[in-house]
Amino acid sequence: MISTGSITTLPRKAEDFLASEEIGRELGKFIEASRILTRTIDRIAFESDASLYGLIPKAVVQPINLEEVRRLFRFSHDRKIPLTFRSGGTSLSGQAITDGILVDVGRYWRSAQVEEDGRLLRVQPGLIGQQANQMLKPYRAKIGPDPASITAARIGGILSNNASGMCCGVAQNAYHTLRSLTFLLPSGTKINSADPDADALFWNLEPELAAGLLDIKHQLESNPQLSLRIREKYRMKNTTGYSLNAFLDYTTPVQIFSHLLIGAEGTLAFIAEAVLETVRDLPFKSTGLLLFPGLHAACEAILPLREAGAAALELMDRASLRSVEDKPGIPAEIRLLPENAAALLVEFQTVDGTALAAETAKAQAALANLKVIGKAEFTDDPVEQEKLWKIRKGLFPSVGAVRAKGTTVIIEDVVFPIEHLADAAVELSHLFVKHGYTEAIIFGHAKDGNLHFVIAQGFNSEVERCQYREFIDDVVDLVVRKYDGALKAEHGTGRNMAPFVETEWGSEAYSIMQWLKSLADPHNLLNPGVILNSDPEAHLEDLKKMPVVEDEIDKCIECGYCEPKCPSRDLTLTPRQRIVVRRELQRLKDEGASHAAYDALNRDFPYMVLDTCAVDGLCATACPVDIDTGKLTKRFRQLRHTAFANQVAAAIARNFGFMEFGARLALTVGHAVQRVFGLACMKGITRLVDKASRSILDEAFWQWSAEMPRPRRGPLPARPRQDAEALYFPACISRIMGALPDEQQETSVTQALLNIADRAGVKLWIPNEVGGNCCGVPSPPRALRWPTMQPSIAS
Repeated sequence: MISTGSITTLPRKAEDFLASEEIGRELGKFIEASRILTRTIDRIAFESDASLYGLIPKAVVQPINLEEVRRLFRFSHDRKIPLTFRSGGTSLSGQAITDGILVDVGRYWRSAQVEEDGRLLRVQPGLIGQQANQMLKPYRAKIGPDPASITAARIGGILSNNASGMCCGVAQNAYHTLRSLTFLLPSGTKINSADPDADALFWNLEPELAAGLLDIKHQLESNPQLSLRIREKYRMKNTTGYSLNAFLDYTTPVQIFSHLLIGAEGTLAFIAEAVLETVRDLPFKSTGLLLFPGLHAACEAILPLREAGAAALELMDRASLRSVEDKPGIPAEIRLLPENAAALLVEFQTVDGTALAAETAKAQAALANLKVIGKAEFTDDPVEQEKLWKIRKGLFPSVGAVRAKGTTVIIEDVVFPIEHLADAAVELSHLFVKHGYTEAIIFGHAKDGNLHFVIAQGFNSEVERCQYREFIDDVVDLVVRKYDGALKAEHGTGRNMAPFVETEWGSEAYSIMQWLKSLADPHNLLNPGVILNSDPEAHLEDLKKMPVVEDEIDKCIECGYCEPKCPSRDLTLTPRQRIVVRRELQRLKDEGASHAAYDALNRDFPYMVLDTCAVDGLCATACPVDIDTGKLTKRFRQLRHTAFANQVAAAIARNFGFMEFGARLALTVGHAVQRVFGLACMKGITRLVDKASRSILDEAFWQWSAEMPRPRRGPLPARPRQDAEALYFPACISRIMGALPDEQQETSVTQALLNIADRAGVKLWIPNEVGGNCCGVPSPPRALRWPTMQPSIAS
């Protein structure tokens, strides 16, 4: 560790990077080299998850099967190097980072299978939660957990954090919807809990662990007071520490351990596959935004509405409403609310319209005796419902978008007993004032007593560090000592609350958790420091520094929502990783010292960050704060061009139709040359042109290959605007290129999409003006520096 004053920064010594190369060579003895990432830029790219922490791994490994994972465990044990598994990296409390070996299972562990007519889903840890729900949609089912990050969070993290969400509550979380697990222990033992002989195998291969689990179970059951405390704590949302309720809920070692892995944050074993029981996706919904004069009044409405059958009760304080009140589509009355107002977003979900009407009527009756501002109205219009949910979903990013430069966004989730929620919520808001968090907001799943709070925090001085330490100490006092709640509801314990697990649970329960960890991971090499940490200030170590960079990306909160949308995510880097690398370059530059890491990053930055970014803006469609990483790419690409090059680019953009024609002509001529003189001749011609271009212009040139498509033939298909449901903008690449050389039938990409739309009954309109317009920026191979062109028509 390098210490600057009292602010901890990340190790960047040259010998650290040399050690990584050595580790990579050793790993290469049993894992393909292309799936071992030890370059500086790769390791920096994986240093961050969605939390306030950052650690640079010694290597990033992407295994493809259990045997490779088993050998990674053995390697970790032999070399005494920690091992941490990551699926999506959307964890908010630093669970998915390490300075050891990071095992990325989001890349190759994505298979899933629907079973028993939608009642079960067999799934690997790398599948995104929303993709799982899309598979289940035809069966009118979904997975139980519904975290706000479900569009990016993967099953491995959802299970390992025991995620829940807005409507999930306790009954439908990952713990309660688990049917079976296939897991691999650090010792190399593989167990499928669904196998009939699973317990016999467990006893045979892991006798000490099996016996230890039953010893813990016996100790808990012989202590009525502690057993009762465990039961009480798991009646509400709670992910602080290990899932001790597994010892009381199950009898066999395999079932106990399988459920201990839910919420274990990858500290006990590797989850290779899960079979989840699905829940019904109720089709009838009624949603209303109810306004109250204050936070206390809104909380008082929770119990009556919950008893009326509300599936979701989302609390929002005045500060959170203020953060979104100027966004498009937000009801105008929100801007006129008094200073201390609050709101509840209420939704009822049922199997049929009759039941929905009955529950909504019960809600109206309950509201008659509550302090509601204005009329309480509910809607079953999906468009209006989406507008209301947009208010709630925009809260977290709203703080990220307006925070001061150089700060990071911290979101924590606490739980209070529902009968104390009103008083506790008010007292929590007072802590913001006490500690100077003027932009802080409170919102959350009030039906379960679960509140989220969001603050913007800098860690660039000792004053800021002390501010955060004192604030967290007061939060712990409020949640644990005053109201006996839970410090973590659904985000997992993580690094932020690991020092306070014993404070919440007490010494006896904490010692049992330590016992469990020593049984499963005796060498403490599996994600160490997460959940259990003896350092009382561990939550103040390994904090991210957020240097000020370009305006296009400065407000990025590194949540990872953008990653599934990125076309080059499996080629080089994702948008989040591009931003992380850019920030690290700036951080090293600000230090003013010479760094081997800086030189290495600077060398690989052009290709990994700039030349392989598609700049299509898809990342912005998923980004909570509307960041288009392509804008940063365009800025840097422009800086690489001369004034003459920019003039040429502008001329091409204004006459893009000629470029399309020229490209089709080049393909036609190229294939003609290949037919007459052979493939080798055409390759040789482009190699000569490439050599000349590099020598004269310092520019690379396109290379011919056997896979080069033939030019598109004929005009674009005509599709009228009348009655069209969507606009289709065929990309320039689709307008230029046609069938592949080995394809006998000429069916262009454009025609193929139109054929699919026809089968789906969706009418598409192709504007007549499409030809000659670019829908984005081509990204040529081999780091070609191509002119930047803005779209003329939205794609």
